[in-house]
Amino acid sequence: MLENLIMLRLNKCTKLCRLPTSIGNLKSLLHLLMEETAVTELPEKFGMLSRLMILKMAKKPDHEVSQNPENTELPSSFSNLSLLEEFDARAWKIAGIIPDDFEKLSSLVLLNLSHNDLSSLPCSLSGLSILKKLVLSHCKYLKVLPPLPSSLIELNAANCTALESISDISNLENLRNLNLANCEKLTGIPGLERLKSLRWLYMSGCSSCSSVVKSKLDKLALRNLNSLCVPGSEIPDWFTRDKVSCSKPKNRVIKAVIVGIVISIDHSIQDDLRDQSPVVAGILITILRLNVPIFNTAPLLGVPKTDEDHFYLCRYENHTPLVLFLKDGDKIRVAMQNPSLVKGVHLKKCGIHLVFENDDDYVGDENFMREGQQSVSQKLTTFMGSSEEDKQTLDPISEVGREKPERKQSDGNSFVLLFIVLPLSFLLLSWLVFMFYC
Repeated sequence: MLENLIMLRLNKCTKLCRLPTSIGNLKSLLHLLMEETAVTELPEKFGMLSRLMILKMAKKPDHEVSQNPENTELPSSFSNLSLLEEFDARAWKIAGIIPDDFEKLSSLVLLNLSHNDLSSLPCSLSGLSILKKLVLSHCKYLKVLPPLPSSLIELNAANCTALESISDISNLENLRNLNLANCEKLTGIPGLERLKSLRWLYMSGCSSCSSVVKSKLDKLALRNLNSLCVPGSEIPDWFTRDKVSCSKPKNRVIKAVIVGIVISIDHSIQDDLRDQSPVVAGILITILRLNVPIFNTAPLLGVPKTDEDHFYLCRYENHTPLVLFLKDGDKIRVAMQNPSLVKGVHLKKCGIHLVFENDDDYVGDENFMREGQQSVSQKLTTFMGSSEEDKQTLDPISEVGREKPERKQSDGNSFVLLFIVLPLSFLLLSWLVFMFYC
């Protein structure tokens, strides 16, 4: 009978097993917060909460419901919540197929269905025209992603181990964050090359489609990306290894710092802190001033679930602290934290490249240029598009350098022929003619 109630907070009421049917009478309720309770299903009249805007009912992923071990479904009236803006149902054991009338939730901005047992998503999902963030991570039975709303800014489908295909995402013009880490069965990402707003791309553990993904990353995409993770065991050979000194040329400013790292994780070594963290903990990028650390950052996202090597590429623009704090004479170092707080993380290779003004501004075709003349992003495009075997061989400039001695030898032969052999032959011929007439 609390007709004027606006907010109801039930978080961590761990013995609360059910909601009363009469909850639908709370006509003024805007916020219902019931995270980490023992409630396993919503009353059928739940859809009567017609003014509800925020519904957070997430559980811990390892939460076991003893009262009802079976999977649950949303009530048929749920689609009546047309004003709902945020819906977090993480680890609610929602199973099967979500009804196609889900598009009636037209006010949704954030939707979190992670750690559920969904086998499919409704095609009407694309009708959620103002949805900004969609979280589907750890939905282990989900095989296909249907067409998605063009309003999306963030899509997280990490650890969907059964995911095999994604509908064309070229319409996601505003997408900035795409996390598909450990989707090991995924064979491709149609439309990836059209995502001009993308800033974070995590593909760790995606060996089946990594080569296809890398081939679609052109120089514009690599110039815009702040963070990238893909399977790989090499870093560009033109990066400075381990540590770089900041020496600013006259009248040129640093526009960015690019860090490349190759790591592997030994999963035979158990470490909950490492495996549950959203970052690859234990690796630090440090600014040293007079050999004293003045700034640290640990930027890496997308923890791989396999033991294979992974390549991380991180770009820090001039508005980020790593660049803002830099002064002439400082050094940037990439190293394992000592002592390390996590186990099983191995830093195999690392390198740093400073991007100065005009180093990465060229917008035209650069394929006709030598590598030394190309922009930073064009060189990264060449690196990403080459195979692992090619990355271990000498670069084209080195090959050109090896040809120079042969060219010099050829030039020397021409000199001998033109200035020595031909004059002597002419003299010999003249002598024979003279002797004949004599």
